[in-house]
Amino acid sequence: MARRFNHVAFVASPTPEAQAALALLKNRYPSAEPEEADVIVALGGDGLMLRTLHRFMGTSKPIYGMNKGTVGFLMNEFREDDLFERLENSERSVAHPLLMVAWDVRGESHTARAINEVSMLRQTYQAAKLRVSIDNQVRLSELVADGILIATPAGSTAYNLSVNGPILPLNAPLLALTPISAFRPRHWRGALLPDYAKIQIEVMEPQERPVSAVADHTEFRDVSRVHASMDRSIDLVMLHDPGHSLDERILREQFGY
Repeated sequence: MARRFNHVAFVASPTPEAQAALALLKNRYPSAEPEEADVIVALGGDGLMLRTLHRFMGTSKPIYGMNKGTVGFLMNEFREDDLFERLENSERSVAHPLLMVAWDVRGESHTARAINEVSMLRQTYQAAKLRVSIDNQVRLSELVADGILIATPAGSTAYNLSVNGPILPLNAPLLALTPISAFRPRHWRGALLPDYAKIQIEVMEPQERPVSAVADHTEFRDVSRVHASMDRSIDLVMLHDPGHSLDERILREQFGY
């Protein structure tokens, strides 16, 4: 019977635990170079998973993560045995990244993609002043806050959750727009947007109140405006053991376990 995956590549974070797991698996299973593999096994934590998804973005290569980090929300449990059987039985989770275009105060544009979130953050002791538009219609004329973020369902349990944003099921056609320490409007808690929305955020006083824009780990400073939308041209494929899909993990997170 033909297998789904025949050529496995291993990547690992530089920690001693992940490197030891890498040596163990490479000694036990045949491996290929990442470019020739039809599946990538990532050994580390959620940070490594995000870096691996970014590295292979646009290739549609599935990523099967095994936890050798701390939280490991996106990862499977590490086990040495039955790797190919686990890969064969794994379930696919498909996500799409956010495309961010940011313009700085000099008028230069910068592009990056985010799997978790696009965030805008104050750079100094002064709060940012932001104007929020959805599909070219102003929805919030002035937000005074430490910042704001736009989270995908896959990223809704990351930074978004830590600033009291909502948890979104992976297959929900939604984006979370969440303020970070909002001062005005004091009672605004954010919004749920359809995932086809085009989000525009303008920095109202970019010289006096400088703001940075961040797409996952890519940062641009002194921005004047940001556009963000979901990029459906790119599939991000993660593999999880049965009963431990990303949908299931997100559901568990909502019930506190």
